[in-house]
Amino acid sequence: MADKYDAISIMPSSLLLSLRLHRTGLIMRIEGYWLASGILGVTAAIMHRVIRSGADVVVTKSIGPHPRKGHPGPVITSAHGGLVNAVGLTNPGIDAFVDEIRQLKNENIPVVLSVFGNSPDEIAEVVTKGTEAKPDAFELNLSCPHAEIGLISHSPKLTYDYVKTVRDITDIPIYAKITPNASDIEAVALSAEKAGADAVVAINTLRGMRIDIYQKRPVLGNLVGGLSGPPVLPVAIRCVYDLFNVLDVPIIGVGGVTTWKDAIEMHLAGARAIQIGTAVLKGLDVFSEIKQGVEMYLEEQGMSSTIDIVGLAGRR
Repeated sequence: MADKYDAISIMPSSLLLSLRLHRTGLIMRIEGYWLASGILGVTAAIMHRVIRSGADVVVTKSIGPHPRKGHPGPVITSAHGGLVNAVGLTNPGIDAFVDEIRQLKNENIPVVLSVFGNSPDEIAEVVTKGTEAKPDAFELNLSCPHAEIGLISHSPKLTYDYVKTVRDITDIPIYAKITPNASDIEAVALSAEKAGADAVVAINTLRGMRIDIYQKRPVLGNLVGGLSGPPVLPVAIRCVYDLFNVLDVPIIGVGGVTTWKDAIEMHLAGARAIQIGTAVLKGLDVFSEIKQGVEMYLEEQGMSSTIDIVGLAGRR
């Protein structure tokens, strides 16, 4: 496992910028800093703005087979520098959303369509319809902690079934987004890889709760939500670190990355690409700031690419 990126690392950087082999040929590279699935991934106009601000790839909000209102409010609250949200997978449904993907692809914007379903057949329906818009990849949301689908990636078997169902109907790359709340995250990730996932996205949010001390009841309408932002960074780092030594597919790290130092830490743990979510609420310049800091670090270290540092902290 220690040598799995060596062949890539010695390639000229010009090739790294444009190539990645896949069963369908050359596809979007798994590198750089991406918008994580969330509240900004709702319209082509907003996602275009995110790209102009420095993101390399945008991941859409998670889209299901039908329109969904989500949970009753309140749906979000603060938590020691982070957020706890229980939006409840609010979305317009795939039929209404495919036009947003088409607009992005017409402008050659790299876009990953995040999808979910309450059964393998449901997620297959979303992927089938989404394929018509030709996204660069599908991110399978198997792990939202405040919705029914949150239990999927607790189970290696369910994870395998969902990923395999999608793998059997599309040649477009698929990324499996898994939960840190599972008792055996390595077994879950390995099941996704075995089923044909092209990458694993680690991690989704952690289950959390806030209580209003004056109302003496939970703040969120759904009671429980997903914790994101700086408080989850150490958990995300640990999960990526553990997965790097058992997976052959790339890891896309997500969870609490706010600064360039956080990004370096995530790369060293084993992440090829990094998604940024909660930090964008402080400004879209977070992408350019992280890139500048990472470039300075690499130059100081005598390295030319983040590929050179992927997994260095844990290679065995």
